[in-house]
Amino acid sequence: MLVGLIVAGEIAFWVVLVAGLVARYPLRRPRVGAALLVCVPLVDLVLLVATALDLRRGATADVTHGLAAAYLGFSAAFGRSTVRWADQRFAYWFAGGPPPVRPPRHGWARTRHEWRQWARGLLGWAIACGLLVLAIVWVGDAERTRELANWIARLSLAVVVWLVAFPVWETIFPRRARG
Repeated sequence: MLVGLIVAGEIAFWVVLVAGLVARYPLRRPRVGAALLVCVPLVDLVLLVATALDLRRGATADVTHGLAAAYLGFSAAFGRSTVRWADQRFAYWFAGGPPPVRPPRHGWARTRHEWRQWARGLLGWAIACGLLVLAIVWVGDAERTRELANWIARLSLAVVVWLVAFPVWETIFPRRARG
């Protein structure tokens, strides 16, 4: 059931986001659009409550509980930039706005971009791991929450691989402009 809720949450995130942007630009209803965009984080809150209640009712944590925490953490860390990314495109397509800002392709600007993205990822990791630790403490049963501890290890490995593969690599071997 939790997997379905995570999928529904992801779909709801994009539906609410697109509805807010459609109201804001093509329908020229900026207040309605702003109200819908404010609702985007509420989708995550519903998932958090459902996951916590499932664990509180005695469920043994499985991969979906960890996935919910990871989704929430990274959604919180990247949600604002995702909304900004979509807003720039909608403004350009429907309201005559400037072309969307693209990430730098080379040089130190690209390196700084990779470090900023990784810092957001680190924030997502911290939020997700914080939620996982809170769930482990809240349930108070190491056996039932073993999978949540495994998720902390998985997320930690992923953030270290990301660090080495992108910002550190770009720092040591920055991309150069062609020509």
